[in-house]
Amino acid sequence: MDGRQHAIETRVEPLERFRGPDLHDLCDAADAAIVDGGGFGWLAPPPRDVMENYWRGVLLIPERKLFVGRLDGVIAGSAQLVLPTNNNEAGRMSGSLTTFFVAPWARGYGLALSLVQTVETAAREAGLKVLNLDVRETQRRAIQIYEQLGYHRWGTHPRYALVEGRWMKGFYYHKDLVADSLEAEAQENSAEQATQETTP
Repeated sequence: MDGRQHAIETRVEPLERFRGPDLHDLCDAADAAIVDGGGFGWLAPPPRDVMENYWRGVLLIPERKLFVGRLDGVIAGSAQLVLPTNNNEAGRMSGSLTTFFVAPWARGYGLALSLVQTVETAAREAGLKVLNLDVRETQRRAIQIYEQLGYHRWGTHPRYALVEGRWMKGFYYHKDLVADSLEAEAQENSAEQATQETTP
């Protein structure tokens, strides 16, 4: 042992099929998030076959795009982009971000932020102009990330979820992907111009 610390590798990527231990790792990460209170609807981890069937089903739905965050190659979190269905002509420019979580043991490495930003990039590439989401009031870290990234809260549902006999609020957010892209481009151009002006 030379005392050197192991450099943690993180990456976020789309997942279109399960390879090796991917399904097992994704279920483990989801179970851990649910126990921690960050579950996507479940209040307690379901039986493993139910969880596995859920994830298998996600990959079968054309309008759902699954993204996973990996920590040293192990799936530690996920998010989904839900595209509008073909018959939803009026809403064809809007998509939804859902099923966003990072297992407690994988937090602090930037995976959560990267997952949301990756979904946003995929949404823009799909031609979407708006991204919608909803979140339980107790998921404070997720709310912090959404607001940090410029999501606007437009509504509150006072009876969004029933947890241990108590009603929990739910918050609804949206983000204008076009305005966000234009703002980022303007900032980039401004920074580039400033660099040119200060370069002798």
